[in-house]
Amino acid sequence: MSSHEAHESQEPETPHLDFQGTTPYEDYVKADVLTHLQHTLSDDPGEMVFLVTTQVMELWFTVIVHEWETAAGALRSDDVPTAVAALKRSVRELEALTASWKPLGQLTPAQFNSYRSALGEGSGFQSAMYRRMEFLLGDKSASMLVPHRGAPRVHAELEKALHEPSLYDEVLRLLARRGHAIPSSVLDRDVSRRYDPSEEVEAAWTAVYSGPSEDEVARLGEALTDVAELVWRWRNDHLVATRRAMGSKAGTGGSAGVAWLEKRAQKNVFPELWTARSHV
Repeated sequence: MSSHEAHESQEPETPHLDFQGTTPYEDYVKADVLTHLQHTLSDDPGEMVFLVTTQVMELWFTVIVHEWETAAGALRSDDVPTAVAALKRSVRELEALTASWKPLGQLTPAQFNSYRSALGEGSGFQSAMYRRMEFLLGDKSASMLVPHRGAPRVHAELEKALHEPSLYDEVLRLLARRGHAIPSSVLDRDVSRRYDPSEEVEAAWTAVYSGPSEDEVARLGEALTDVAELVWRWRNDHLVATRRAMGSKAGTGGSAGVAWLEKRAQKNVFPELWTARSHV
């Protein structure tokens, strides 16, 4: 056997195992913190799945908010490529978020009821990070801050987000700077209120989509449409999982349950991006 062959047959070197204190992986990821955040409140083994899945969803909300805030900041600077890149990353993240429903999507009413009482008044409706996602999409309401009055830091962050332009507000301001006729009623609107569709904005998107498909504003429109489609899929999968687990009963935390989710699933995100397609 040649020396080269002998070297090839040797076992790979053992990785470095001895670290001072915690490992660099633990210092960076904080895995020990993450894996000790699960405190179930019932004896049902299925509650752990529900709890961990919900925590994973919160982490994805956090990443997606980061991406959309990055995109909004880039649009303020007229940096469309950076905004599109952040939106495209968020599409992959929204796909992972929506897949989070799979562990819960087969729950029967009996299975859900076995630990539902442990949730008490808790409801996903109360998620502050999900509320920040909704605010970035333009779905704003000051009343949505009320559940968070008992958490001053969270309330302050949400109040700040309420009064900042949404991602779509920044998109429409960019369209105006690029020469599209976005009315002052849209550009100067109270950004703390829910966005309402505009015929003039629909006409602007119609003009964008009637032009070259390689135009960077058209590419921005398609990235936003991808986001909107995945948000709809998330809402619809939430609706289906809830309907399967509890039928039409009232939701936890006093929410309207399926009736509320049905109403949400019917709403289009970035509405004129959808209606403009009928005019191209």
